[in-house]
Amino acid sequence: MPTTAIETAVLRVIDEMHANLGQELTIDDMARTAMFSKFHFTRVFRDVTGTSPGRFLSALRLQEAKRLLLETDFSVADISSQVGYSSVGTFSSRFKACVGVSPSMFRELDGFTPEIGPGALGDAPAEGSHGVLRGRVHLPEDREPGHCFVGLFPTPVPQGQPARCAVLDGPGPFELADVPPGTWYVLVHSVPYGYEHLPSGTGTDDVVSVGSYGPVTAHEDTLLMPAEIPLRPLDDLDPPILLALLDLRTDVLDLIAG
Repeated sequence: MPTTAIETAVLRVIDEMHANLGQELTIDDMARTAMFSKFHFTRVFRDVTGTSPGRFLSALRLQEAKRLLLETDFSVADISSQVGYSSVGTFSSRFKACVGVSPSMFRELDGFTPEIGPGALGDAPAEGSHGVLRGRVHLPEDREPGHCFVGLFPTPVPQGQPARCAVLDGPGPFELADVPPGTWYVLVHSVPYGYEHLPSGTGTDDVVSVGSYGPVTAHEDTLLMPAEIPLRPLDDLDPPILLALLDLRTDVLDLIAG
């Protein structure tokens, strides 16, 4: 089957996800929508989006929760129910783990965070770990330049606190020091200059540029190859950017990442 037909089937499922964020949606339901067997659908969906159908649906629900927190006066409990959670405690824990701050704090901070630090996997560099990942972010001529967030994540979905991260003034070279041993994905997103005041997922997705590199496996005392990361427009097949963005309105451009 041509790739375009496969992508069309996956997009049909993603549309179904959007329409049923507050309802139970099983893998069997999704496979029927795609008109594939369950096992073939799961593999195809991961190939196209980089993640599983369940994780993608969970990300869409949290993306909608982010929007509701910023654009409505609904309570956290009401929002958790609207995006399919029966327990507000489970919703709040999942939201904080993926976005980096609690739902109430996300609302209070207008969708931003004053700092982004390394996650639990990267709080302390492992003994003997001296890996450094260098690379360069490239922006096509038809995309508007802006600050670039570069994060090191354990999965292809930009959620949770990155193990290492950096913010660039614009496309160009970057360096992530003290990379912990393990398998990682380098995920980049960039918002054009002048759009720093708008959180991701609130009307800026058409101007957001994204890029990825990996998986890359880091071993102790192993030199990592340079990462060349071209940016492209964010599209409907990309998992939502759940991590609360750094507040660049306050000239905080340097992150302590380890």
